[in-house]
Amino acid sequence: MQVIKNYLLKRKYSKKKRINRSVAGDISLFILLALFGIFSAYPLVMTASNAFKPLDELFVFPPTLFPRNATFDNFRDLSELIGNSWIPFSRYFFNTIFVTLLGTVGHVLIASMAAYPLAKYKFPGRNLVFGLVVYSLMFAPQVTATPNYMMISWLGLIDTPWAIILPAIASSLGLYLMKQFMEQIPFELIESAKIDGASEYRIFFQIVMPLVKPAWLTLIILLFQRLWTADGGTYIFSEEWKPLSYALKQIAQGSIERQGTIAAVSFIMMIVPVTFFIFSQSRIVETFSHSGMK
Repeated sequence: MQVIKNYLLKRKYSKKKRINRSVAGDISLFILLALFGIFSAYPLVMTASNAFKPLDELFVFPPTLFPRNATFDNFRDLSELIGNSWIPFSRYFFNTIFVTLLGTVGHVLIASMAAYPLAKYKFPGRNLVFGLVVYSLMFAPQVTATPNYMMISWLGLIDTPWAIILPAIASSLGLYLMKQFMEQIPFELIESAKIDGASEYRIFFQIVMPLVKPAWLTLIILLFQRLWTADGGTYIFSEEWKPLSYALKQIAQGSIERQGTIAAVSFIMMIVPVTFFIFSQSRIVETFSHSGMK
């Protein structure tokens, strides 16, 4: 395994080429990035601000960025509505955790195991299979919504959490990312492991997966964000299987007096994936830079 250790040390201490830029160029680039950052952060700041605005400030035009009289009434109203629900709030929370964990782990495992032979072995139809994977990335979820519903209905999974989990596991984005990342692993590492007597499963789990850690960490982040906010409104109708986002939106819907509650719901659903992304954004940048995706 000395070859593997040398390869890991080489990756760890490899130095990037420094781009020569003037001070004026650095300042201009910083200003440009700051403007784009402010533009991107504005919706997030507005969503967080609306959650603490009283009802009269929510209807002010033009809207204000920050509340003049901050209040927690929106969260108190949401708490009362949740308390009056005939399904315990913990049930909705369990449904979301169940869907998120199972869908994320299943997708990472299946995508990685499918990407490994595509990246490191040659077999008839290999290019065709990968071409279909890339081609599937061109379709928006709205285009495949009807075929997905027909397939899930045919499998008898309507009104079950598997209607959300299985499409997440079968997503082609993870297969593409893992395949592109695994291609950068030298085949000599796999050959040396085989000479040492390692099986394919051991090579995959103890050599390949640790080397592509940024890729599968990125998949975990992306799937977590996607499944955490998935409401499953197209497939789930039973109250006992509705996820948290569906239940909160359903509770908040109603008369105009619940606009503050809707703002509080939006803030709650946003804060978890945004916080998760902030602490792991470096992994996403590293993965996409190595995979060639723009």
